[in-house]
Amino acid sequence: MSEAASISNEQDAANAFSKQSVIFDEIYSPNKIIQYKRERVRAVVNKYIAPNSRILELNAGTGEDAIYFAQQGHSVHATDIANGMLNELTKKVTQKGLTNKISVEQCSYTSLNELKDKGPYQFIFSNFAGLNCTDQLEQIMDSFPPLLVPGGIVTMVLLPPFCLWELALALRGNFKAAFRRFNSKHGAQAHIEGQYFKCWYYTPSMVTKYAESKFDVLRVEGLCTIVPPSYFEHFADKHPKTFSWLKKAEERNKSKWPWKNIGDYYIITLRKK
Repeated sequence: MSEAASISNEQDAANAFSKQSVIFDEIYSPNKIIQYKRERVRAVVNKYIAPNSRILELNAGTGEDAIYFAQQGHSVHATDIANGMLNELTKKVTQKGLTNKISVEQCSYTSLNELKDKGPYQFIFSNFAGLNCTDQLEQIMDSFPPLLVPGGIVTMVLLPPFCLWELALALRGNFKAAFRRFNSKHGAQAHIEGQYFKCWYYTPSMVTKYAESKFDVLRVEGLCTIVPPSYFEHFADKHPKTFSWLKKAEERNKSKWPWKNIGDYYIITLRKK
């Protein structure tokens, strides 16, 4: 994609999430599978983060993770390109009295060289596929090392090109959703609140290749490989025993092949060489 087209797509995504920002927490916070996903991601970060770290968060959204990590004693510089998300985030930070722990800056992850606060940071964090809204992931990762201390850590949560649960949607006759990731070389169309934009999907091996000269890969975990994705609405409420069993099964297999590669997401953690 050309630079102009990439910038346009990024702005389309920002507009979409700005439109959704005022209802984002209302829609997603009660969802038990989303709660499970957040717990899993935070457990990975907590495994590698040092006490009282400085975190650079990309696509911070309404600040759910920024607030959590600030309450754990870390300092978070929360960034996003969507005005609406930043407005909601700023309100929550003020309400919770965390302005001394969380700073906010409007900045695209494709323009990290323009950050006002360049750190250095002990940790860079991006949750729930924000980085799938660009075809420039390799270039973005190239911008991480100058922002990190030696041995600094990066955790990203990304969408892979294949999701076993999504393929199962074909059994319901939803072929468009079942195969939407398969033909995404030039970007798969997504839409939120009537705003269309494109997404790209990255395998763990692609990210490992992008990282190899500057980072060591510490861990890859599949997320919602055995547990169904959060768009299987009310699954956890309707089938609590099954949901509990699936979580245990995913915990046992999250870092094993093929499970780490075929979830709705995967969590990849890197360490700066």
